[in-house]
Amino acid sequence: MDGDGDPESVGQPEEASLEEQPEEDRPEEEDRPEEEEAAAYLDELPEPLLLRVLAELPAAELVQACRLVCLRWKELVDGAPLWLLKCQQEGLVAEGGAEDERDHWQQFYFLSKRRRNLLRNPCGEEDLEGWCDVEHGGDGWRVEELPGDCGAEFTHDDSIRKFFVSSFEWCRKAQVIDLRAEGYWEELLDTTQPAIVVKDWYSGRSDAGCLYELTVKLLSEHEDVLAEFNSGQVVVTQDADEGGWTEISHTFTDYGPGVRFVRFEHAGQDSVYWKGWFGARMTNSSVWVEP
Repeated sequence: MDGDGDPESVGQPEEASLEEQPEEDRPEEEDRPEEEEAAAYLDELPEPLLLRVLAELPAAELVQACRLVCLRWKELVDGAPLWLLKCQQEGLVAEGGAEDERDHWQQFYFLSKRRRNLLRNPCGEEDLEGWCDVEHGGDGWRVEELPGDCGAEFTHDDSIRKFFVSSFEWCRKAQVIDLRAEGYWEELLDTTQPAIVVKDWYSGRSDAGCLYELTVKLLSEHEDVLAEFNSGQVVVTQDADEGGWTEISHTFTDYGPGVRFVRFEHAGQDSVYWKGWFGARMTNSSVWVEP
């Protein structure tokens, strides 16, 4: 057969003209992608309306994606009005809050969303789970039900039902909080330095005196102490407020850059050296990073 196997006799296929190409294969030179059309439409919106649209998106998407779309969107995401609006929509501030009442609404938003007690098992509901460096002086730590023998109810929060109680020699326990693992990024900790509030509640018995102590340290990445609070040994007499509960608190501010961990430690013992559990009682301990 003529031309079989002859490379010169086998012609190369000619490229079809645009008119001859199937419609679905023709390049869409005049049609922009749907995403570009949507972005162009949003970009034409008045700023107040665009802010309303952006405020409906998740915060992480705003920072990680929307901020990169264009210069206008970057300025809106970095500005206070968008985050003030999100705070209002999510009930973090009252409607009508003035923009100039706070410099950094974005930081306020993220801190407010993360606001919680960073201590685990603060009332002994899980025995000693979550606590470290536990020292069992005397007969050691024990968890009891409120109000306990010769004790008082915890009237400040009806949900609190248990407490830790120490013995006739010093009992200590601690927790170390990794702030980065809890969602607080380094730039925020180093520049904004949000307030770190620590609280504890202690009590004695109506039939025995006791001692209580609280020590909280702000630590660097290498566990150097950057700031510290120590209550000293607090003497609780047996007739002190008839065994009622006392709150102790401290707020760390302007602590400087480098804080990465919070070490919370409290301790107690009785002052009569009776066998058993007549020492200081503790419950509802907390560490908060405030907006």
